[in-house]
Amino acid sequence: MIRLAVVSGKGGTGKTMVAAALADISGVPQVLADCDVDAANLALLLAPRQLTTEEFRGMEVARIDPDLCRDCGICADRCRFGAIVRRDDAWTVEPLHCEGCGVCAYVCPMGAVRMEPHVCGEIYTSVTDRGNLAHARLFPGSGNSGLLVTEVKKRAVALSEGADLMLADGPPGIGCPLIATVSGMDAVLVVTEPGISALHDLARLVTVCRRFGVRIFVVINRFDLAEDICREIEDYCAKEGLTVVGKIPFDPAVVAAVRAGRPVTRGDSPAAEALREIRESLFSGLGLI
Repeated sequence: MIRLAVVSGKGGTGKTMVAAALADISGVPQVLADCDVDAANLALLLAPRQLTTEEFRGMEVARIDPDLCRDCGICADRCRFGAIVRRDDAWTVEPLHCEGCGVCAYVCPMGAVRMEPHVCGEIYTSVTDRGNLAHARLFPGSGNSGLLVTEVKKRAVALSEGADLMLADGPPGIGCPLIATVSGMDAVLVVTEPGISALHDLARLVTVCRRFGVRIFVVINRFDLAEDICREIEDYCAKEGLTVVGKIPFDPAVVAAVRAGRPVTRGDSPAAEALREIRESLFSGLGLI
């Protein structure tokens, strides 16, 4: 099974639009994963039917037992994150501020503080007319997004029997969620756009992805909005030995399709045609056709 992640160096490049389009027209047995757990949107374009929901427990957080606490305040003095506060004449823990370090439990002379698992998200498995989908939602303010991405990928693998392709919609940027997404993949498709910041972030993303030994392909979205910068991106890719599998023109049909909650490839338009050509070039390079 080929494992492909669609990623981007910055948000707003059209990454999820491209991932949904490729899922729609792949034509091979596949399993899908939405690894952008902070803002999972792939399901919005593929109309999934949800099968299972599972709590995701990330790092532990502290909890103070008021029956054992003797109000000494040592835990609050030692907490470097300001997570232990005074409320209703008692010490309590603010879960959003707790980093799970366990210092408070270590220094408490009465054993009144203990570390407990904290529910910080949900993991879903769903079915679409283009294959099974693993996706998740990280609760606002929660950490451990990289760990949740890893769990999503595990669910996708469990759903992948008979699949020739695992297609993951990755997160933007180069942080922990991106690293968790790219790890173990065979290839990445980087979606960029003709902008100075996009070119800068493309270079950073390529540097990170190369650490994982994955094959790197590039697609330039809305290339005709700034063709001079588009040429700079193409020059950069040529210099770095990166394969540009295609360019997508600016197309109002894309906005209309996203608003309607469907992949743009469900209709005929310049962008849809470009995506079909990208599919041919990309899948040929991956050995899927």
